[in-house]
Amino acid sequence: MYELILSLFVFLLLHSVPTMPVLRSNLIALIGSRTYLAVYSAVSVAVMAWVVHAALRSDYVQLWQPAGWQALVTIVTSPLALFLVLAGLISPNPSSISLRAGHAPGEIVAITRHPVLWGFIFWSIGHVVINGDVRSLILFGGLGFFSVVGLFMLERRGRRRLDGDWPMVKAQTSIIPLAALVGGRTRLHVDGPMLVAFGLTCVTTIWLLTGGHALLFGADPVAALAY
Repeated sequence: MYELILSLFVFLLLHSVPTMPVLRSNLIALIGSRTYLAVYSAVSVAVMAWVVHAALRSDYVQLWQPAGWQALVTIVTSPLALFLVLAGLISPNPSSISLRAGHAPGEIVAITRHPVLWGFIFWSIGHVVINGDVRSLILFGGLGFFSVVGLFMLERRGRRRLDGDWPMVKAQTSIIPLAALVGGRTRLHVDGPMLVAFGLTCVTTIWLLTGGHALLFGADPVAALAY
């Protein structure tokens, strides 16, 4: 369990870098934008693999009994989470996390101006519900909590970074998913990054539900529906 807590701490520390403009700018100035993104992505994947490995090695302590409805929650929230993360990363978004530069944001911000963080929040909720044990609560609950904190950190950074443009961005988007659409403050249009994210989400979800998840993590979410 100690290794899980340590690995999760390192993961959260690593993902604090994008929220620190001075440190991020210095790293980009030192090694270049493309190298920074490549190195950061590689290290993030490696640390995430360590977190998952540490979780699987931790003792299993059950908190509640499994039920079929829990698996249904995960099957619904996980594709949504994956879509938001992918669309958020490959769409320009000056007010939040993105792998693409650009002042004009992608259409995904009509749903929420922080799609990547909300993707992690939905993913965390779904996996806490279905697993119901201490190590999952630490792992997914910790990631979910960090993502919620990140929402407020990125709001402050966006306000400072966009300066005079911030009131317009805030008026046309929302921190809460779908709030701007429901409130009539914006309209949803589908762009290229959203289509790519949707396609990748469909392919990945089908693969995970037809044996991929069981192969990677030893758990079959479809079989869990029968509980």
